[in-house]
Order: sequence, then C-alpha cells, then structure tokens
Amino acid sequence: MEKIKVLFLCTGNSARSQMAEAFLRQIAGDQFEAYSAGLDPKAVHPLTIRVMTEIGISLDGHYAKHVREFMGRKHFGYLITVCGAAEKQCPSTFPDISHRLHWAFDDPASAEGTEAEKLLKFREVRDQIKRRIQAWLTELRNPSG
Repeated sequence: MEKIKVLFLCTGNSARSQMAEAFLRQIAGDQFEAYSAGLDPKAVHPLTIRVMTEIGISLDGHYAKHVREFMGRKHFGYLITVCGAAEKQCPSTFPDISHRLHWAFDDPASAEGTEAEKLLKFREVRDQIKRRIQAWLTELRNPSG
C-alpha cells in the first residue's frame, strides 16, 4: 500500500514544520511520508534540534527547503500549514494537493527573553504539535468522531 504524502508548510521551515515532519514520521511513518518546506526558508533553528533531541527524535539530515522544491513534483494527500503567514501566502491553487488543512502554532523562533524562556516556548510548541498530530491521526481513523 502506498503511503500518503503530507507536506507541512510554514514561513521559514526552521521550527514548526520541521517538528511536525519529524513527529509524523515517528508516530505514523508506516502510513505517511512526511515532508516540510517554507515560503522563505531559513536554517533549522538550533533550539528546534535541541528540543526534539530531548525527546529522542533526531533531526539529522533535516534542512530547510523551499516549497518550490515540491510544487508540481509530488502528489500530496495533505498540505498542512502550521503558521498564519504560510496559510495567507500559500498559493491557493497548489498543484497536486488532495486536502489542505491549517493548524496555527506560535512561532517559537520569535520568542524573546533568556535562553531558558526561549527553550520553554520551543518545548511548548513542540508538545502542541505532537498532540495535534496525534489528534489528527485519531480523527482519520474515526471520522465520525
């Protein structure tokens, strides 16, 4: 059975979309092929790597990718935007997408304060993303609720 391809999209592809890609691979990699991209890609944020490593998920091999690398090149069962800017700026006619979803998460990379405060925000967003992916997978398995 062919895996369903999922593209997580945010602005920089440095935090939220990287986390979502890694979680989907870990939780349901037998059913889904996860990808991530950004509209204006930046390097993967060091605190993204750190908070994912804390829970045993390696981001080795992950790098920020531009959404153009995927547009028209793969059929995605789902395009999931994980920030408001990506939702607003994403082309409304994205080719080869079956379903489009929007999950809004705060941008942990914009957190201000001490290193500890920034880490706290990255952990908070990481945990929200994991819970949202788990809930979505449950919804897919039990569509009637």
